[in-house]
Amino acid sequence: MIARPLIAWHARAGRHDLPWQSTRSPYRVWVSEIMLQQTQVATVIPYYERFMARFPTIEKLAAAPLDEVLHLWTGLGYYARARNLHKAAQTVMAQHGGRFPEDFEAVAALPGIGRSTAGAILALALNQRHAILDGNVKRVLCRFFEIDGNPAERAIEQRLWQLAEAETPAVGVATYTQAIMDLGATICTRSKPACVLCPLQNECLAYRHGRTQSLPAPKKPRSQKPRVSKKCWMLLLTRSSGEVFLERRPERGIWGGLWCLPEFDSKDAALMYLANHFEAQSEPLALAAIDHVFTHFDLRIEPLAITVSERANAVLEGDRSLWYRLNEVEIGLPAPIKQLLSARLSPQDLFDSDNER
Repeated sequence: MIARPLIAWHARAGRHDLPWQSTRSPYRVWVSEIMLQQTQVATVIPYYERFMARFPTIEKLAAAPLDEVLHLWTGLGYYARARNLHKAAQTVMAQHGGRFPEDFEAVAALPGIGRSTAGAILALALNQRHAILDGNVKRVLCRFFEIDGNPAERAIEQRLWQLAEAETPAVGVATYTQAIMDLGATICTRSKPACVLCPLQNECLAYRHGRTQSLPAPKKPRSQKPRVSKKCWMLLLTRSSGEVFLERRPERGIWGGLWCLPEFDSKDAALMYLANHFEAQSEPLALAAIDHVFTHFDLRIEPLAITVSERANAVLEGDRSLWYRLNEVEIGLPAPIKQLLSARLSPQDLFDSDNER
């Protein structure tokens, strides 16, 4: 019902010049789909171009150190995506001979790839008939078919999958898939949809019944909780040689797998750690606080800068901590820590200016 008008609309008004569209290989489409999860196209494009310049093939991505991958991801957020991308590339090398699989089940089994992402990769790159159901597609289908209920609810999502499967054409799958994603991203937007420009306007039930603003239905309201504010102290420990002490964060949690300054819940805990492991060569200097906003809470970082030498019992813990010299190697750093190190320890940017978000 919707494929023909969508494909015709895409030919004249869809997006045709995105960097991953120039050569639609499964690898290039896969990287773009992972980057686009929870991130806008305009934000993704420069990251994608730098990433593909560094890792033009699965082989190069799989062989690269994780730190190099995270370095290029710095500022893009949701770092589990980068770790899964790296793991999946290594899985492709080990289990598929370095060739991205073309079987749906094999693709969906790779780390970080679910049903919709697997369908999008195979549809866009290989024109295989697979439905997709990302946030944009859910919104289009909910409005066009006037589906009540929140798409996150299991029954509603199952209904939407049925509709997505039924509407996906047998011919022109790649174009249709791109078209319905483009429609949701540019016309059938969450707020203020441009219905006058929509190729589905005449048959859209939500438009016909004046419900485009109320569909898809939001999640059931929960009791309003005040936004959480958290505070931590971080030690900026430097040696006279100019190196800074960093610790790798656990993979789970914020900034998973990135290198960061030692973090503490209180100033006393930070100073106790300092006294137990290092010989202070200067008095702790309180630097300007850094405020960083996450999806669910606000974080205030209170940095303490100290020049130190190691005590005898300050043993580096394998690959969990290191003394890092700026610009010596590329590692993944949280954006606020990268900015702090650049401003405090180097007269030049820690990274090229075109790596900034």
